[in-house]
Amino acid sequence: MSSYNKVSFAGLLIALGIIYGDIGTSPLYVLNAITSGKVITDELVAGVLSLIIWTLTLQTTIKYVILTLNADNRGEGGIFSLFALVRRRKRWLVAAAMIGGAALLADGMITPPISVTSAVEGLKQVPILSSITQTTIIYIVIGILSVLFFIQQFGTAFIGKFFGPVMACWFLMLAVLGFVHISDDLSILKAFNPWLGIKLLIEYPQGFYILGGVFLCTTGAEALYSDLGHCGKWNIRYSWIFVKTCLVINYLGQGAWLLSHYNGKAITADMINAGFNPFYGVMPGWFLYFGIAIATIAAIIASQALISGSFTLISEAMRLNLWPKLRINYPTEARGQLFVPAINLLLYAGCIGVVLFFKKAANMEAAYGLAITLCMIATSILFSNFLVLKRTKPILIYLYLAVFLTLELSFLFANIQKFPHGGYVTLVIGGILFLVMYIWFRARKIKNRYVEFVRLEHYVPLIQELSNDRAVPKYATHLVYLTSANNSKEIEHKIIYSILNKKPKRADIYWFVHVDTLDDPYTSEYKVEHIIPNDIIRVDFRLGFRVEPRINLMFRKVVEDMVANKEVNVTSRYESLASTNTVGDFQFVVMEKYISQDTELPFFEKIVMKFHFWLKDISLSEEKGFGLDTANVTIEKFPLLVGPVVRLRMKRVEE
Repeated sequence: MSSYNKVSFAGLLIALGIIYGDIGTSPLYVLNAITSGKVITDELVAGVLSLIIWTLTLQTTIKYVILTLNADNRGEGGIFSLFALVRRRKRWLVAAAMIGGAALLADGMITPPISVTSAVEGLKQVPILSSITQTTIIYIVIGILSVLFFIQQFGTAFIGKFFGPVMACWFLMLAVLGFVHISDDLSILKAFNPWLGIKLLIEYPQGFYILGGVFLCTTGAEALYSDLGHCGKWNIRYSWIFVKTCLVINYLGQGAWLLSHYNGKAITADMINAGFNPFYGVMPGWFLYFGIAIATIAAIIASQALISGSFTLISEAMRLNLWPKLRINYPTEARGQLFVPAINLLLYAGCIGVVLFFKKAANMEAAYGLAITLCMIATSILFSNFLVLKRTKPILIYLYLAVFLTLELSFLFANIQKFPHGGYVTLVIGGILFLVMYIWFRARKIKNRYVEFVRLEHYVPLIQELSNDRAVPKYATHLVYLTSANNSKEIEHKIIYSILNKKPKRADIYWFVHVDTLDDPYTSEYKVEHIIPNDIIRVDFRLGFRVEPRINLMFRKVVEDMVANKEVNVTSRYESLASTNTVGDFQFVVMEKYISQDTELPFFEKIVMKFHFWLKDISLSEEKGFGLDTANVTIEKFPLLVGPVVRLRMKRVEE
């Protein structure tokens, strides 16, 4: 067992703190969402609990904890890590990755509001606060979310140390409260029988749509896989045994409490508005204050985990060329700890918008879960392709797809009824995020289609001649171009044009730098090729999709290594400076495309490119995206001339 997979008490505690926030806070609202507007009966409660238990078993335990955790990409998990493993198998798999990523981000805008609002609404259960208005609760929720998003910029390494112990207390509280109330109606234990759940779906009026509420118990399952890199596979698996046990006991306790107090009674809208919630119902009056406090803290931790996950998700999408470049900050030295200001602002605006739009947790429950089902379906598709690469027997792959696609498509169709009740909000948000990914990906394909590469060897003599031509003013001692040519024997024609034609750029040494994004997460390597020693040099960086391309620092390290190995002389070639061994200047040239008036594209591609360049304008510039020092960068714009220009018919007339 590798150190990464080693099980330790600290590892188990960390797993509790950062992985189970979303799925761990689901008892706050699951039974509340399902029973709202229904008459409490033995058939309903036992059937619902059976569905919850077996959903946690099939969807969370078997699919994610046992199977999907095996698809680790050098220890990293998540939808984009999985996509990186299988992306070379089928081109269309990128669509599944984009749908999954967009759905996860959309989920990040509704999980914090529903978790925090459900927790804070517990104040209505406190006798002296029973008259508290929903408006006051909205203000409290907005205040909590505002503080949470504000502190992201400082990093969460310090407060993160408390997440594990707090969540351990939370799960123990769930287990104790549930266990105390199971004795209210011991017949609830029959819920372990899967037939009761199936019977409910078939026989209960509109029973199939109950799955929409049941699905809420497993919405955090995707986080188990996404946070694989933080905790390790076996820490997640062992801690899940404890978490699932606590969750099931609490659900059973809530069910028994409902049967003993409300059997035969309807859960009306007035009761919900007054703060009715089985989760708080199982708490004794003297415990309410502590219960509400720890529920709120657990909801904040759940939100924090999702926010951090969103930052990681976007950074991976950027490296895989599925998202516009954005500024990334590193608040602490902790590995994986990053902060993306633009995404933080986007999530904050989304969360506040959701709170103001839905106002109550009960309304959010009606919208929650629709988008995340799409993410789970995408994961199933990608994982089945991973199984193909692992040479798994075809019958087992088809069995996997049959079981889990049937399960997830059932959840999707059951959740469709949420569309008019607010489900469209998360779908619209997810759709917009998917559109951004699609436009960025598609535009790159369009641009690459028209990049013209030429053989570098044909131009080497001309470049050398220019370098030695003292009649041309020297542009820089070291001239560095970023190239997208994978083959070291080729170069973009636009770079040759920039050096020789546009405005001849004489330099002592020409450097061509290429960045290759690898399918594994943390590789950081480089390769040097001396095309003409001490005259034309190519450097290839091989970086994992989780490594930030800080080319300025990386290139400097490469040059230092080469100087130490006496492979290159970086001393200035100016006579007055060479005598003092002054290092020559380095100038980077970044080539930027634009659509010229002469460009002809099909209508759809023209729309894509218009949006692409608009996104490019509002996102991080090319040079900042590569971590270059803007003082040493020259931006050269060149037209994206595509297709034959329409032949102009002009007639000359004489006066």
